[in-house]
Amino acid sequence: MIRLLIMGIVIILILTACGKGQERIGDRTEVVFWHAMGGPLGDALNSLIDQFNRTHPDIYIHAINMGNYTALSQKLMASIQTGNQPHITQAFEAWTANMIDGDVLIPISDFIANDPDFGEEDLADFYPVFIESNTINGKLWSFPFNKSVMVLYYNKDILFQHDIDPDQPPRTWQDYLEYCRKLTVDKDNDGIIDQYGATLKISAWKFENLLLQAGGEIMSEDNMTPLFNSEEGVLALDFITTILNKDKTGYLSPGYEGQNDFLASKVAMYEDSSVSLAYMQRIGIDFNIGVAAIPVSRTKRNIISGTNVAIFRVDDEEVEKAAWEFVKWFTDTAQTARWSEMTYYMPVRKSAFQEEGLQKRLQDNPEIASVYDQLNYSTYEPQISEWFETRKYLEEHVIEKVIRGTLPAREALDKAAEKINSMIATREN
Repeated sequence: MIRLLIMGIVIILILTACGKGQERIGDRTEVVFWHAMGGPLGDALNSLIDQFNRTHPDIYIHAINMGNYTALSQKLMASIQTGNQPHITQAFEAWTANMIDGDVLIPISDFIANDPDFGEEDLADFYPVFIESNTINGKLWSFPFNKSVMVLYYNKDILFQHDIDPDQPPRTWQDYLEYCRKLTVDKDNDGIIDQYGATLKISAWKFENLLLQAGGEIMSEDNMTPLFNSEEGVLALDFITTILNKDKTGYLSPGYEGQNDFLASKVAMYEDSSVSLAYMQRIGIDFNIGVAAIPVSRTKRNIISGTNVAIFRVDDEEVEKAAWEFVKWFTDTAQTARWSEMTYYMPVRKSAFQEEGLQKRLQDNPEIASVYDQLNYSTYEPQISEWFETRKYLEEHVIEKVIRGTLPAREALDKAAEKINSMIATREN
């Protein structure tokens, strides 16, 4: 009985030591990092973290995968309320804005101001969109982590079979519509389409990109007034409905169905995140795949996606400094290039393209240069929590209803604008 009691006490002590309070491992400073990276992306992250831990004998990054962004968000909010938050976390801009209000974060600008090894020259090396999207109320609060752009994937073999140069993907909306028409085929003349030009998701991200390309804006500069319910917003929705309803050269595919159909050569073109290529390569691609920037209209503007990293205030200077050391290392030239090489996330520094791995990728696949070039025209979503609820509303009550023909585009967009106006007014009051 005594032995069992002693064993129970030992187990309790071990479990207790696994919590955030254990900030020393021998002579090493432990930094707890919560993230939501799984699959090949998680493998790549773990590989880089292992490299950091090997090369920094005084610091140990303890990475904990929370499964997905929803679970991460919920656990973060709960941990903040109890004071048991991690030392570093992935976070979307809207999450960061809420945490700033709770006074639980240390601004990245504070670390930079006290770091003689990181200065203005380093900041100038980052793509402006990453600095701007992490700056809230004039202060740099977080740093870019896993950032992606939307990409056009296309089957070069199918293009070649239809007398289209496989190295010339569609560059404009009009090109894209024409390619869709040429590549939608009833191969056996039985009245059923066997191969479509494209497949689309009901996606707020897709709408945002189309809106900006049409010359529109999501919100006013102060994020107080919606601007998406505009003529440009109607044009964006009309582009989608032309493919799905008018030309019938594309179809809706939820989840990963579109990706699977693309891999099965049932569809010639497919748009998704740049990181989708890492998953497709793991499954296996048995045709010549093309990767290019999404087609554009009046502008090349596009929305960057993905999260940033934020550092929590923990009242332990050594832990806070160690957390910054990891963030600084992860976003340095060699690591951001390697991260991009392994995952197809975007490198956050311009100097990353001087690294051998990315140089070879561009040499082997010249058309992929247009994907990275999108960073020069990228912007970001509104940094307000109301936008994330509005995104969901856009998908369920605007895009879907317009596609189904149950609401005209302008009316649906106006309803969404009314909704976010109401949420902003509630917050202000």
